[in-house]
Amino acid sequence: MKQGRALGIVFANVHDDLVKDLTSNRAVASIPFGGRYRIIDFILSNFVNAGISKVGLIPKYNYHSLMDHLGSGKPWDLDRKSGGLYILPPYLRPGMSLNPGHIESLYSIRSYISHSKEEYIVLCDSDVVCNFDLKDMIKSHKKSGADITIAYKNGPLPKNNRDIMSLQLEGERITKISLPDQAGKICNFSLDIVIMNRLALLEMISKAVEENATHMWRDLFLPRVSSLNIFGYEVTAPAWVIDSPETYANANFALLDPEIRKEVFAPQRPVYTKVRDDVPAKYGLNSKVTNSLIADGCVVEGTVKNSILFRGVKVAPGAVVENCIIMQDNVIGENVNMKYVISDKNVTVQNNRQLCGAETQFMYIRKSAKV
Repeated sequence: MKQGRALGIVFANVHDDLVKDLTSNRAVASIPFGGRYRIIDFILSNFVNAGISKVGLIPKYNYHSLMDHLGSGKPWDLDRKSGGLYILPPYLRPGMSLNPGHIESLYSIRSYISHSKEEYIVLCDSDVVCNFDLKDMIKSHKKSGADITIAYKNGPLPKNNRDIMSLQLEGERITKISLPDQAGKICNFSLDIVIMNRLALLEMISKAVEENATHMWRDLFLPRVSSLNIFGYEVTAPAWVIDSPETYANANFALLDPEIRKEVFAPQRPVYTKVRDDVPAKYGLNSKVTNSLIADGCVVEGTVKNSILFRGVKVAPGAVVENCIIMQDNVIGENVNMKYVISDKNVTVQNNRQLCGAETQFMYIRKSAKV
């Protein structure tokens, strides 16, 4: 793809209500993932690896953490005089919802879209973790002559996200888009990554607003299945829809598999993130670490099993951390026993505490809590 031929648009607050604990102080796009990343890192990396150098980000609320992480966009090479990263909070016009959906959000930034020069536009939600070849998807879209191309995954239909659409295809063409009818059913389901002509999208959005349409899938795409060439692009790389604390945990734990980790962090498609310079992890003489990801800056003197430790975590002697996700700068005291816990940033767990959730119901500790 010739660089600059596509404009990227990211919706930063998508289905925040499905992971309320994790999004109480942040947008879903800035949820920490994999020991050192945020979900937005995968999205922006997909864009820049595909040669997209102009990206618009639409946040709605709770975006201070996201802004702090993104900065000027330098880690993704998006701090540019021409193009780069644009933050586009929706402009609330009279009668507009205080929590605008995709159509209202796009309509509110139509000036930005119309003044852009790119031929194509790539729309992307921020509740999917995936590192795939977006460049190949754009190439496929151009080659097929499709009006719209939608990325999809074949697998169990997500259980909690009721906006994820199941797709029926004949060859590469999508013949039916339907609402989810059976969670867990093996089918082709949308990853909410869409490529189409930029001007065609503007026309659709303007017409949708005139007709008081609000839902991108039900009101824009579904009624046009028979009249437009809507094609599917299958994503075979690992992909996770983050629609509950359990799916978030499982997506993190999947990285403990070396083969999956190798695919997610494929060297030909680097995942970029904000750099935090820190010392290497340190391990005490009596520490025991099994099947875990330990980020730099950690100090481990206890036992860690099947867990993800973000940067700067300290695990004191005698502590046991098992099947847990421990975010940045946590302090785990002596003789603490933690199982099936998601601990947010800057948490202190005092000595001799016993904290246990379950595989189907993780215990969550809020940011900066002292337990």
